[in-house]
Amino acid sequence: MEFTEADKQRLVESVARRLESQTEIKDEEIQSCATEVLEQMLNSEFMTVKEKRELVSYVFNNIRKLGVLQPILDDPSVTEVMINGPDCIFVEQSGRLYRRPERFDSNKQLEDIIQKIVANVNRTVDSLHPICDARLLDGSRVNIVLPPIALNGATVTIRRFPEKVISFEDLIAWGAITTEAAEFLKSCVQAKCNIFVSGGTGSGKTTFLNALSNFIPEDERIITIEDSAELQIQRVQNLVRLETRQANTEGKGEVTMRELIKSSLRMRPERIVVGEVRGAEALDMLQAMNTGHDGSLSTGHANSPVDMLSRLETMVLTGANFPIEAIRQQIGSAIDLIVHLGRLSDKSRKVLDIVEMVGYQDGKYEINPLFHFEREQEELVNGNVVGSFKPTGNSMVHTEKFVMNGIKLKLPTK
Repeated sequence: MEFTEADKQRLVESVARRLESQTEIKDEEIQSCATEVLEQMLNSEFMTVKEKRELVSYVFNNIRKLGVLQPILDDPSVTEVMINGPDCIFVEQSGRLYRRPERFDSNKQLEDIIQKIVANVNRTVDSLHPICDARLLDGSRVNIVLPPIALNGATVTIRRFPEKVISFEDLIAWGAITTEAAEFLKSCVQAKCNIFVSGGTGSGKTTFLNALSNFIPEDERIITIEDSAELQIQRVQNLVRLETRQANTEGKGEVTMRELIKSSLRMRPERIVVGEVRGAEALDMLQAMNTGHDGSLSTGHANSPVDMLSRLETMVLTGANFPIEAIRQQIGSAIDLIVHLGRLSDKSRKVLDIVEMVGYQDGKYEINPLFHFEREQEELVNGNVVGSFKPTGNSMVHTEKFVMNGIKLKLPTK
């Protein structure tokens, strides 16, 4: 017997009805109930064991997990999932995009999956609040846009994160950074330098921040602040993880990034790690860096280190009516290093620049380039960008934090 999409949906609904009166349902009970209902639907018609197993798995994924999406999410090679309405699913694998044959049976089935995702993290998305950031239980980041804003149907973008936390050893092995640059950044983290990681969308900022944060000494107290919790700091025991909250359907209960940063200052943090600054909270982050919370880390979207400084100015101005000179002085004195990441034409992600923020004087920022990626050939060779990440030969101007914390500065010469 061949099961149509309508038959599959009827099977799922029948199993769901049988189990709806139970409060706690074990995985085995769903599978057993699905097998029983399937046998009744078959009514002695033949179906192979493999086909039966696939249908039971289909029911289980729709009731317990994320339906059509679950087999895609179970594939560790998939790094991003893009759903453009019920009939169109793309994935990213090995840095390239591919269209998948799977589709949702209807808009309703897709929207049911969306509601299951947001319910797991106590968020709300509906026609009145059609845009939402959430996360899956494995930490994957989810962005949702519903109709009428999304014209082609509900749009869902899932950024996957590997089960194994990526370390600097992995980044070195992949050619994203050199050993000497990694050793330099390790010494900077241990010396409590304030570091900003900048880069474009998909350049690996969160992954890099996660690897960077694992250089923090184990005996320190860390507060992490994120829109959707993604960081996986494993070595530090005295760790507080904070996540923003959206307003409810009545417009109440919102907890913003600004509020979390202000609250974190009363938690006796030794370091504050902000997943990404996007708006007015940039001012609170800079003030925290300027008021004794050295060693803070954060990320931001930008096309270059200098562009990151301009974007920070814009962010601060959205929430404060300060003179631009005062804002630039804050930025110049708060940040010690900017690490800029990029995604090259061969789809590889690399560290492109490490620059020291010297300060702000005479109407301009003073930056000191320490490392730079130099492309050695314009054309790809065997599909790869040819280039090298080299120290500039410049010495660091500000070494006070290294002296204060007894850390040896590991900055190679050119």
